[in-house]
Amino acid sequence: MSEVERLVAVDWSGRVDAAGQRRHIWAGVWMAGADGEGGVVTLEAGRTREELIAWLVEMARETPRMVVSLDCCFSFPAWFLAEHGCATVFDFWRHVAAGHGERWLARECGEVARDERFWGAPHKRPPQFCGEGQARSMRVTDLENKITKTLLEIDPERAAKVKGITPKSPFQIGGSGSVGTGSLRAMPFLLRLWEAGFRVWPFEDAALDAKRAQPLVIEMYTRLMTGAVKKSNPAARKIYLNARRKTDGLYAGLSRSVVAKALGSEDGFDALVSVLEMARWRSEFAGLRATKDEVLRLEGITWRPGIG
Repeated sequence: MSEVERLVAVDWSGRVDAAGQRRHIWAGVWMAGADGEGGVVTLEAGRTREELIAWLVEMARETPRMVVSLDCCFSFPAWFLAEHGCATVFDFWRHVAAGHGERWLARECGEVARDERFWGAPHKRPPQFCGEGQARSMRVTDLENKITKTLLEIDPERAAKVKGITPKSPFQIGGSGSVGTGSLRAMPFLLRLWEAGFRVWPFEDAALDAKRAQPLVIEMYTRLMTGAVKKSNPAARKIYLNARRKTDGLYAGLSRSVVAKALGSEDGFDALVSVLEMARWRSEFAGLRATKDEVLRLEGITWRPGIG
């Protein structure tokens, strides 16, 4: 199996306005060196969602052995897809793209009653998703990435890295850490990537072989890549990057301009760390295979090192 030639980690945004998208959507890009090793890293912003997807498709034509990660949920809990008659995640993406996504995101709508299961300021979490019902609002992969007693017992190293990190429900569309808005606005674009020839894991096998290579797109959760760091604090970002550059070869070779961009933007920081962790584990991507689990085939899996 051939080595991956290009990696792109996208820190996504669900912002409505074009200016907000250009400011908050960042992409960390790693390109393999001439010998297949080494690698050149760049960090980019300034694109809307439309422009970003067109850019990714064009790059995939140049280097089909490319892996793209997006920081958003690729799906919802399996029961929600079933409720809407979606037999596959691709059916669900079409459903969202047909206008249902924006209807669910509407805070108030005179023509269609608001689905109370989508919550966030000014609407509180619905009673059915409180207490023991909270698990129902999340996917299996979201629950697996939460810090639990079981995780502390079976994988203390990973638990230490993500200490204090709590993935949010895709039904949360407002408030701190919400992922629902960005995820629903990503799904029509994920559909475009799939229709343009991208394979989507874990719903499909990777196809990064040399003869008939196809680009691959995966779901990323940047907190699993950065670990517990106060990313919103420029000083904390600087301490993190300086420490990594002293001990980690992937970080040591970063250009001053790339570091400066990451220091100046939390979103840029996320994109940079994510693409470097992808580069560290790039040998795993060609071996990713579609899940056979019926629930995960609908809900998806957040990629992390070693999960394949």
